[in-house]
Amino acid sequence: MRIWQADFYRRPLQDEAGKPLWELLICDGAQSFQFSAFCRQGAANSNWLAAQLQQQAQTQNLPDLIQVFRPQSLSLIEAAGKVLGIKVEATRRTAALKLLLQKRAKEYLSMPNYTAETYSPIALETPPPVPLPENLWGDGWRFASLPAGDIEEAFQGRALPILEMPELLLPLTLGLASTVPVPGVVIDGGRQSMRLARWLEDAKPFALNYIAGAPDGLILEAGLADRWVVATFEDREVKAAAQIYQQRQQSSKGLHFLLVQPDDSGITYTGFWLLKFDR
Repeated sequence: MRIWQADFYRRPLQDEAGKPLWELLICDGAQSFQFSAFCRQGAANSNWLAAQLQQQAQTQNLPDLIQVFRPQSLSLIEAAGKVLGIKVEATRRTAALKLLLQKRAKEYLSMPNYTAETYSPIALETPPPVPLPENLWGDGWRFASLPAGDIEEAFQGRALPILEMPELLLPLTLGLASTVPVPGVVIDGGRQSMRLARWLEDAKPFALNYIAGAPDGLILEAGLADRWVVATFEDREVKAAAQIYQQRQQSSKGLHFLLVQPDDSGITYTGFWLLKFDR
């Protein structure tokens, strides 16, 4: 499958009339293909986007899929993709594009129409986290860990209703030694196990982060910019476990997991997600 990553948004640049300039920036996962085009704000629409993509068809095979991480870009790129029959996926996992955006941000500094405004090329506006719906919560949860070398064998061969283990997040792909402990969170869902797993599947989990505070919290990053409070706690033992969870994320290159199961018998699992915070 041919996949492009794309961003279409305003930059810290302006046209001759002092109006913001937008830029379409495209690359593939290896950055072997890159394309950039500027657009005045008044012309920033799906028709302009579709024309730019169609122009690339003269020298490139159009992709089967375009990945988009910025919410403000999504609807425009989806509309352009629909015209050309290209599927568009909303995902935060656009590492190549984000690196390219950071590189481009440095290039803007030397452009004559640079505005010198505050600009963060990959930062997104994120809403405050909201509590997980009460009707989804199960019997309990806990921090856990698995050796990196055991993860594929433990879950890929089992008949789980929901299994999200993308190749780019596999420990072997990330170059993790088999003995490295990969941290995770296990939720015993009880009767709500399947309902919770289906909700998570729709929410598209990205990362599960420990946030120190008063109280401490476990925050689920999902979708493009959604944030959910999975749990809050003040217990010293849970805090200590949370700190170990955070430390292990550093040694596992950010890789961690979320497991939903009916109970702690270890006989059946409902859903498993490999996650990685790499923004």
